[in-house]
Amino acid sequence: MATLFISDLHLCGERPDKLASLERLLAHAAGRVDALYILGDLFEIWVGDDDDTQPYPAVVQYLRQFSDSGTPLYVMRGNRDFLIGDGFASMTGSTLLVDPTSTDLHGTPALLMHGDLLCTQDVDYQAFRRKVRDPHWQRAFLAKPLWLRKLTGKVARMRSRLASRGKPQYIMDVDQRAVEDALRGHAATLLIHGHTHRPGIYDLAVDGRAVRRIVLGDWYEQDSVLVCDRYGQSLLRVQDYLGQV
Repeated sequence: MATLFISDLHLCGERPDKLASLERLLAHAAGRVDALYILGDLFEIWVGDDDDTQPYPAVVQYLRQFSDSGTPLYVMRGNRDFLIGDGFASMTGSTLLVDPTSTDLHGTPALLMHGDLLCTQDVDYQAFRRKVRDPHWQRAFLAKPLWLRKLTGKVARMRSRLASRGKPQYIMDVDQRAVEDALRGHAATLLIHGHTHRPGIYDLAVDGRAVRRIVLGDWYEQDSVLVCDRYGQSLLRVQDYLGQV
């Protein structure tokens, strides 16, 4: 059987079609694949495991139904949903992954990441990431009332959009040296990540070794699912994958 990877769904109430796509994907894949990995940014904004913003309760329900089928579900936090915690894992029956995570993927040493750690040239973002990933900061934020956390999340999202418009595209993409260092440091020949919204399969060499970097597409307009089995890797549009199963 195959192992599936998705990321950057950015689910929210404004795009019910993407929620429907996820529901169809989960229903088709349940019991038919080895595992499903969600490599970050499942949600547009996530301000705590008590977040009841629609359609989040429905997403939790669909994921629970999937994991109840017996198929392993793995979730990595992204830059939009870095506050996903043990409560979410319990509700969905998922296993939370640290970023990065090494794994054996059908005999290939693979490295899984959300991808934002590779964007080392975006110095301002990396400083923000260190701040909000600090356990003390997170405990203080999660202690605030839910309504205030929701408001703070919306304001932060607006500021992020404005900041991104003023940055050159190369700053928000991965740094080649960071990619090579990650593959070298984890002795991996395959790197799978999302975040940059630049889907594709890229073959390169690190220290004379043939390696591969696969970037998952976001679900705004270029949704994708990576299908990995013992024969290799295929990066498909979700509708194309659903048409094959």
